[in-house]
Amino acid sequence: MKFPKYFSFWQKTGMHGLRLTAWAVLAFLMVPILVIIPLSFNAEPYFTFTEGMLSLDADAYSLEWYAEIFNNEKWLLAIKNSFFIGLCATIIATALGTFAAIGLSNPVMPFQRVIMAMLLSPMIVPLIITAAGMYFFYTQLGLSGTYLGVILAHAALGTPFVIITVNAALSGFDHSLMRASLGLGAPPIYTFFNVIMPLIRPGVISGALFAFVTSFDEVVVILFLAGPEQRTIPRQMFSGLREQINPTILAVAVLLVVISGLMLLTIEYIRARGERIRSGEI
Repeated sequence: MKFPKYFSFWQKTGMHGLRLTAWAVLAFLMVPILVIIPLSFNAEPYFTFTEGMLSLDADAYSLEWYAEIFNNEKWLLAIKNSFFIGLCATIIATALGTFAAIGLSNPVMPFQRVIMAMLLSPMIVPLIITAAGMYFFYTQLGLSGTYLGVILAHAALGTPFVIITVNAALSGFDHSLMRASLGLGAPPIYTFFNVIMPLIRPGVISGALFAFVTSFDEVVVILFLAGPEQRTIPRQMFSGLREQINPTILAVAVLLVVISGLMLLTIEYIRARGERIRSGEI
């Protein structure tokens, strides 16, 4: 009779310990990010809290550095390039990753594990090695220092994320539905958009968002492949840290954190909606 009470005590203690550990890890990861938010409103061109900021003096805070982002031609070019390259790379990565995942989900596909390992290698191989290899390869093709080269490189980095999310969405997919559609005379394109896509749409959208974030935040490949015209936000931030340090970099970092947070919330919403659809609640 005492054993269940003893077990229940240690079970509750373990659960509370896990919760505390989870909150401690979250604080460890989030505090450095949250610190930059008030610093980005610093009225002085410093990376430290001034006496006025610590005393909550209104004159010590300013939106000057946020305004600088949209008044500086280099930052405007970087923003334009980041969205343009990110969107183009996302479209390519989503298409390639979706078709690859569908093909690999077929039970008769030979060498599935080998092909999957090769397709996921950009996530495993150190990025500096991937960037160096792309640089030497693209130089031979004349793609180094071009928008097309950067877009293709970012698409290659984002494709594995699409493959993983779509493959997860296909885990419970009934291939007999596809065979039935084709057997009834439906064209392959009709079958894809009206039979397969409605079931894997949450995975496709989640993968596309991951691919966009990967492209939007990437800096190593940009350092190797991009020219002055293809400078993105991370590349501009890197240059700012080396050439002229001012809180504009912090303001940009805050905006990137907000964008990433919105992306994560969107992905979580899509995942939860997909779960409800599969369970029949919607």
